[in-house]
Amino acid sequence: MNKTLFDKVWDNHLVSSIKNGPDILYIDKHLIHEVTSPQAFDILKERKIDFFRPEKTIATVDHNVPTLNQHLPIKDLLSRNQVKTLTENCKKHGITLFGLGNQYQGIVHVIGPELGITQPGMTIVCGDSHTSTHGAFGCIAFGIGTSQVAQVFSSQALLVKKPKSMRIIINGNINENVQPKDIILYIISKLGTDAGNGYFVEFSGEVFENMTMEGRMTVCNMSIEMGARGGMISPDKKTIDYVIGRKFSPKDSILDQKIKYWKTLKTDCDAVFDKEYELDGNLIKPMITYGTNPGMAMKIDGTIPYSKDLSFKKALKYMGLKAGKKLLGKKINYVFIGSCTNSRIEDFRAVAKIINGKKKSKNVNALIVPGSQQVAKQIIDENLDIIFKKSGFEIRQPGCSACLAMNEDKIPDGEYCVSTSNRNFEGRQGQGARTFLASPETAAKVAINGQISL
Repeated sequence: MNKTLFDKVWDNHLVSSIKNGPDILYIDKHLIHEVTSPQAFDILKERKIDFFRPEKTIATVDHNVPTLNQHLPIKDLLSRNQVKTLTENCKKHGITLFGLGNQYQGIVHVIGPELGITQPGMTIVCGDSHTSTHGAFGCIAFGIGTSQVAQVFSSQALLVKKPKSMRIIINGNINENVQPKDIILYIISKLGTDAGNGYFVEFSGEVFENMTMEGRMTVCNMSIEMGARGGMISPDKKTIDYVIGRKFSPKDSILDQKIKYWKTLKTDCDAVFDKEYELDGNLIKPMITYGTNPGMAMKIDGTIPYSKDLSFKKALKYMGLKAGKKLLGKKINYVFIGSCTNSRIEDFRAVAKIINGKKKSKNVNALIVPGSQQVAKQIIDENLDIIFKKSGFEIRQPGCSACLAMNEDKIPDGEYCVSTSNRNFEGRQGQGARTFLASPETAAKVAINGQISL
């Protein structure tokens, strides 16, 4: 029987199936951070359960850590306690931790790929919804809840119902200035935020084949914003070249064996998906959101649509916008370039190319937040920091930052922010903050012009 990429990876990790119930799925890598892990460790302690395979777990701090003065004691009590608790738990159970000050610390979904922890064909979980990022490597990667985190701690496996399969195919020539962020926003705007409910999505077609690995990570990162359990892209030469030589990548004869396996990870001809969509890449233009979910997106030079839906009207009211109006020319005071969606070196190279030799608008507060210490080092090594500083951008230290406003990096009440993050829900970037999601290029242009612009 011909199989999809998803079926192949799932079947390779299937421990057992419960009749009329869930599957038991083996987990290759478990990523944890300071916010969603403490309760799971407490469950082990309360039930006197041993940690089964600590070598399969990697920890970092990212969600609630400061992005200023990380060498100093953390001022915020909650953040300080979360980091301390994770540190103590990792030491107790022998878990590798990349804490503050470590050269490999960073956002969990940035450090996994860049360190070679993420490898094709793996099953990867984390107590964070955007674990889907790792699907760019042909992995089954998805977010889990606290009780499931404890489940993996104790058994290195999960009880989980197998999702249905979906394929989204995009062929055609991508227009100038269109970035991967625009492509995934376009997909969600066309299919809706609930189109993927109950599905695992494979992205295929020449648009994704031509995309860089970092671009693929952006697409898979936001696959859950269409309701999918996760997204994945078949490994190819780009994938293998990206993985080889990284700190935790396989070496020598083991690498040769792995590559043979990785090359089998593609959907067979005539494999059947439960649902398929085909979109035309020629139609995709730079995108921006106008509402309070990622599906409320449009071409940046378009007009806000009309709808009688009450939730739609509520979203526009929150955003202070009106149907039938354009967003071009709207004054913006905050720009955030970061998050697990767009905080890799390619993103910052794109920004630097736009702003080089220019000054940001005086009214704009522009934040550059690298996704990891390694990315921060690359920014300096490539002299991008000089461009950012000369243009008036503020460079912070690695962390989730203003993506979810758990630390001090919040957008003020009522202010608009053009953000390269993944969610524009009410209050996501701070109480009363209003978010426009866009690509790094668009965000850079907004920072320079002080308004939404092409």
